[in-house]
Amino acid sequence: MPSVFLYHVVGDLTVGKPEMVEFYETETVESAIRAIGESTECGIPVWKRKSHGGMIENSETRLQRFVGILNSLDIVAFLASTECLEDRDKAIKTPVSQVVVPNTSLLKQVDPATRLIDALEMMKQGVRRLIVPKSMGWKGMSKRFSILYNGKWLKNADTSNSSSNNNLTINPNRPSSSAGTSNHDKFCCLSREDVIRFLIGCLGALAPLPLSSISSLGAINSNYNSVEASLPAIEATRKLPEDPSAIAVVEPIPNGQCKIIGEISASRLWKCDYLAAAWALANLSAGQFVMGVEDNVASRSLPDFAANSAVDDGNTAHGTGSTRLRKFSSRSIGFNPGNSIGIGRSIYRGRSAPLTCKITSSLAAVMAQMLSHRATHVWVIEDHSDDILVGAVGYADILAAVTKQPASVTHVNRPEAFATLF
Repeated sequence: MPSVFLYHVVGDLTVGKPEMVEFYETETVESAIRAIGESTECGIPVWKRKSHGGMIENSETRLQRFVGILNSLDIVAFLASTECLEDRDKAIKTPVSQVVVPNTSLLKQVDPATRLIDALEMMKQGVRRLIVPKSMGWKGMSKRFSILYNGKWLKNADTSNSSSNNNLTINPNRPSSSAGTSNHDKFCCLSREDVIRFLIGCLGALAPLPLSSISSLGAINSNYNSVEASLPAIEATRKLPEDPSAIAVVEPIPNGQCKIIGEISASRLWKCDYLAAAWALANLSAGQFVMGVEDNVASRSLPDFAANSAVDDGNTAHGTGSTRLRKFSSRSIGFNPGNSIGIGRSIYRGRSAPLTCKITSSLAAVMAQMLSHRATHVWVIEDHSDDILVGAVGYADILAAVTKQPASVTHVNRPEAFATLF
């Protein structure tokens, strides 16, 4: 086991993290779109409000208020329903409690003293967010667990209390019962992206894993979701995938394999125009949705999203103004990374290649790809092939790979690596 997992604690990753602001289930879809634009992993935790404003919570009662994680694909799929397309104004004012899928297992509360390896094990089991107390004073740690936290080096227990603290042990697998005993406690939220970003700065300590191929590490997940390009795009949302939240758009080829031409995913929809993406999802084929269509297709009645602005025209706020007939074109729908609201002048564009790697790509290269593109996954294609889809690598697959025991890491040649995929 690499020492970086044993000698680092969760508190190491919280330095500089902003205080967590709870997003409540009574907030609207419009507010969720704004919040998701500023989030990591293209999603936000959703909470129930406290039953009493001044109530004191412990970790157990706090987690009872957690509902689930809402991402951009959830919202676009919701807005693509017939009812929402008929009344967009009403749709974006819908409480997120009607959209988010309840799943309380996606978030856990841990102490800053929790070992990194224990946090990784939680995430490997499906946890996507860790909330960590920022104002909690924790003592009784050995020197190897003293960390830079909140801008200063934490000390061990005071000498006056050393006799009692020497026997203090911390169970890293369970949040401290003292966490959250004051309603003034502040928390920060760690995502799997934060963990991967920390690990990529420790690649030397993980050797030889980072230079091993994703195939030899068993990091390729062949149980991915896909939809044929000729099918309606809305088919991709009949059963939304959980992790990663992505559906590959594929074209079958005669030998029974599939070529990937694009994807419908939370990361791809992260900062798009949600109303336009919903319209495209409901009216186009999957292939048209990801690739765009040309000016020479038959004219369609498309809501003139580009003519509306939530900023410039109060009468057409949130893109809900008048519509006019015009030809649907890939040039008329665009990706707007600068628009955190997601309901503005530019609207959703396909025509962007999916993020891919080869089966022989190194683990370090795939980690760097995901972080540089702020993606939750990378699609894996065959070597020396024309986009033949093999599987996907997500955060959970990377965390499983980096925590492999040395004896279980095998290095095989390329033909063997390819053979293990089937």
